[in-house]
Amino acid sequence: MTARLVLASLNPHKITELARILAGGKVGVELAGLGEFPGAPEVAETGATFAENALLKAESAAQFTGLPSVADDSGFCVDALNGMPGVLSARWSGKHGDDEANLQLLLGQLADTPDDRRGAHFTCAAALVLPSGRQHVSEAAVHGRMIRLPRGENGFGYDPVFVPDRSELTTAEMTAEAKDAISHRGRALRALAPVIAALLG
Repeated sequence: MTARLVLASLNPHKITELARILAGGKVGVELAGLGEFPGAPEVAETGATFAENALLKAESAAQFTGLPSVADDSGFCVDALNGMPGVLSARWSGKHGDDEANLQLLLGQLADTPDDRRGAHFTCAAALVLPSGRQHVSEAAVHGRMIRLPRGENGFGYDPVFVPDRSELTTAEMTAEAKDAISHRGRALRALAPVIAALLG
């Protein structure tokens, strides 16, 4: 019987991405999104780190569903702001999930920062929690720099102002495949795939 795995997210893009990564790693599990479990609690992301927030979400999903659960938390960290917005990335402007307002506020805050001090990175923590309480966290980051004007239509969040190292394109100008290859979330989830295979296979 194929093991079931819950991704603690309602985001269909994340479910598709994890399904693709698990298939690529030949991990034979049946993946379900949190939307398949009506009444699943909304988890407040109160952790001080990406790993803490990922674990909070995965633990909640594992307890509610009784199934092994995966969750991730990621954000944008700017050197000139001592690593902020960080865990506050999705609500930097005060309202959760307002990508445009978050982006404009960040650009305004860095308006006077010279180009050689605009280093930044995306980071992601991906957590696996079993109903037994056993847990594993993988973290990954992609480093680069922040530009002054948004470019590209393919990404979301801070993608239009982030140029990874060894690239001239923003992550919003890259194809899905090119972004997947370097993506902080893709790399964190790929690192989790063999752990999922070992524990659930």
